[in-house]
Amino acid sequence: MTYPLIAAAFLAAAMTACFTGIESTPKITDSEIRRQNVRERPEDSYLSDIKAEPFEKWARGKKFYVTDNRFSLLLLPTEEKTDSLAGQIVNFESSRELTDITGNRIVELAFATDNGTPLFYRTSHSRTAIENAGKLDIPFLVELSVIDQVREKLLRKSFYVITANWYDLNLSSLTGRKFIHATIADIRPGNEYYSTLLELNDEKGAPFCLFMSVGNDLKTLRNFGSLFSFNDPRKSHPDISDETWKNIVNGRVTTDMTRDECRLALGAPATIDSRVGYSSIREVWTYENGIYLIFEDNLLKSFRQ
Repeated sequence: MTYPLIAAAFLAAAMTACFTGIESTPKITDSEIRRQNVRERPEDSYLSDIKAEPFEKWARGKKFYVTDNRFSLLLLPTEEKTDSLAGQIVNFESSRELTDITGNRIVELAFATDNGTPLFYRTSHSRTAIENAGKLDIPFLVELSVIDQVREKLLRKSFYVITANWYDLNLSSLTGRKFIHATIADIRPGNEYYSTLLELNDEKGAPFCLFMSVGNDLKTLRNFGSLFSFNDPRKSHPDISDETWKNIVNGRVTTDMTRDECRLALGAPATIDSRVGYSSIREVWTYENGIYLIFEDNLLKSFRQ
C-alpha cells in the first residue's frame, strides 16, 4: 500500500472510530474560514495611498524596472537585440494612438534603455479606455515611482512579521519565523507577481526577504497587512506559555495545543470536518500542503506535519 493510501486510511479510521450514532457537520472550506475571521486592521490600509501614476500623467523619462526577459517577447521587432532586459531600467519616451489590423484604436508606447536602445510596446486598448481605467499595467515592468514611495514610508522602520513565507538573499524560498521583530533595510523592485521586494534584518541582524504587492496592484493580495503587525502579537496572547509560543513562532505544533494556538502556528486550514460524539467533539483540520490535525474537545491529540 502506498503512503498516500496509508494516510487516507488513517484519516478515515480516525474519523469513524468511536462515532457510532453521532452527527457530522458539513465540511467548512478555507474561504468560509477566512470570511469568519475577517477583521479590519490599521495595517491593512497602511500603504493604501501608494498608487501607480495615471497614464495621462506619464512624462518622458519615467522609469520602469524590467523583472523578466519575457518582456522582450511583448515588444515589436527592432534592429536592436533586446532579449536580455531583465534587471535593466527602461525609460518612457512617448505614446501614440493608431488603428490595428482589426480596425480597433490602440496605444503604442515607446521606451528606451539607458544606453538608448529603442523599445516599442503595443497595448490592446485605446487611449480613452486606458485613461478611464486610471492606470496602465504592462507585464514584467515595475514602476519605480511606486518603489520610491514605498521606500519613503518603510525604509529603516521596524514591524512584527506575521508570515513565515520568507526568502533568502538569493530569493530562494525558506520557512521563516512568525511574530518576530524585524527592521526593513532596503526596498527594491520585485517580480512579475509582486511589485516590491523588501530586505529585512531580524532581531539578531540576520537578513531575509519578503515580496509585497502595493497600492492599486490587484494581481495579488500579499499586501502590507498580510505581512506585518504594528504591535507585538505576543502581548495579545498572555495566557500562552513561553514554550508553546516558541513552537508557534517556529511554525510547529505539539499535542495538547488548543485550536487557537495551532491556528497561530500554521494559519487557517483548508477545511475543517467537525463531528460530535457521545462524550467528545472531534475536529479534523486539513491543509493544502498535506498537514492534518485532529482535535478532541479543542485540544490537539494527533497530527501529521
